[in-house]
Amino acid sequence: MTPDDQNRPATRTLPPGHVSLPAGELLVVASEYVEAGRIDAAERLADHMLRSIPGIGQAMQVKGLIAYKRGRHAEAANLIEAGIAAGAATHTDWRNLSELYRLLMRLDEALTAARRALSLNAADPLNFFNLSMALYERMDIDGSIAAARSAIDLRPNLPEARMKLAQVLLAKGEFAEGWEQYEWRYKIPGAAALMPSTDQPQWDGQPLAGPLLLIGDQGYGDVVQFMRYLPWVLGKTSQVVIATSTEMHGVVAQMAPDIVQYHKWEDIPAYAAYCPLSGLPRLHGTTLDTIPIQIPYLRADPVLAADWKARLDARLPAGKMRVGIAWAGRPTHNNDINRTTALENFRAFAEVPGVALVSLQKGPGAVQAEGFPILNLDAEIQTFEDTLAIIDGLDLVLAVDTSIIHMAAAMGKPTWVMLPFAPDFRWMTERHDSPWYPTLRLFRHPAPRRWDVLVPQVAEALAEFVKAGS
Repeated sequence: MTPDDQNRPATRTLPPGHVSLPAGELLVVASEYVEAGRIDAAERLADHMLRSIPGIGQAMQVKGLIAYKRGRHAEAANLIEAGIAAGAATHTDWRNLSELYRLLMRLDEALTAARRALSLNAADPLNFFNLSMALYERMDIDGSIAAARSAIDLRPNLPEARMKLAQVLLAKGEFAEGWEQYEWRYKIPGAAALMPSTDQPQWDGQPLAGPLLLIGDQGYGDVVQFMRYLPWVLGKTSQVVIATSTEMHGVVAQMAPDIVQYHKWEDIPAYAAYCPLSGLPRLHGTTLDTIPIQIPYLRADPVLAADWKARLDARLPAGKMRVGIAWAGRPTHNNDINRTTALENFRAFAEVPGVALVSLQKGPGAVQAEGFPILNLDAEIQTFEDTLAIIDGLDLVLAVDTSIIHMAAAMGKPTWVMLPFAPDFRWMTERHDSPWYPTLRLFRHPAPRRWDVLVPQVAEALAEFVKAGS
């Protein structure tokens, strides 16, 4: 379940009568099926082996991998535990179990399993990479860095380990090496497809005579965060076009009204070089002291903002602080389980005197606003431009770590974010402010997923905010 950039064996098709093959060969085939995404076929084969040889540990491991692929992490951990208990566990089995424990936030067990994998095979770089992941979840920053470096020593071209090292270095504030290592992100299998297929070079940050293609890569929040570098870019070349998603068109237009955007690779005109937005901090040579912070660099459309202000005035009680909240991020985000929560966990915010809550939530989580003491705008928010206009009329934005945080903070709006215990690298460690956004305040979980502790702390701060503003 950890990455490997070595070639996978070709997936074979079993001949008639395959059930008579030796168990060892059947296990190899079942594992190949899992890697190839033929989950149902792998499950049928594993079930056959368990019927034929009850308690065979390797078949339980395969079943565990299948459960993992289907997102059933607790079930997967139970199966792999059973497989290990049946005997003959390999370092890969322990590594897989460590990863599952990490996803389940059983962090002590994740670390124990990771170290067990290493004790069985200290020559496999994936075991060190897995250890680095487990250590970061415990916020052992130096330990995570050391483990990632050990993985790289064993396999210098392991992009996942390079990327993990980048993230932890950046979280620690070691920007110079961190941004360099961050360049490995598009060498992770599957990630290269997110960049254009082109013979043109990636920009080196030097003055450029021809057009430069900027690519709004990664998440919506990343686009907002790194668009701050546009004035610096325009000092290097006056010819810039931007490739963005259609969803971000209006937001980018507010930040760069004179630059043409494209949403399909085939529509982009000829360019001399390209650069993902997330690569600009490295080219800029960004340090903690040189982050561009010309806030606000994002604004709402004034006509739309006036329209939304009138709507809010008509539907919210006068004299109360208008606080926009969002409680869920994109479900497919690799850390969404730690950053997203249920709206019910935010009830303490609704109980703060002098507060009127406004929902900024979109997506599957928005339905939770029904019956909650909040102004539910889900059906009315059609675009991010609407979101910007609503934010413009609020006193405070309070949310989990989503793109809304970046938008509000880039607008210079007082913004509070509730971070996972092991946060995204850009929010660094320990500090409660952000060098990226002067109006942003960070609230950190004291332990993984302790909303019961964090929310009362934020509610107390919210009461103080209301008192200070009244």
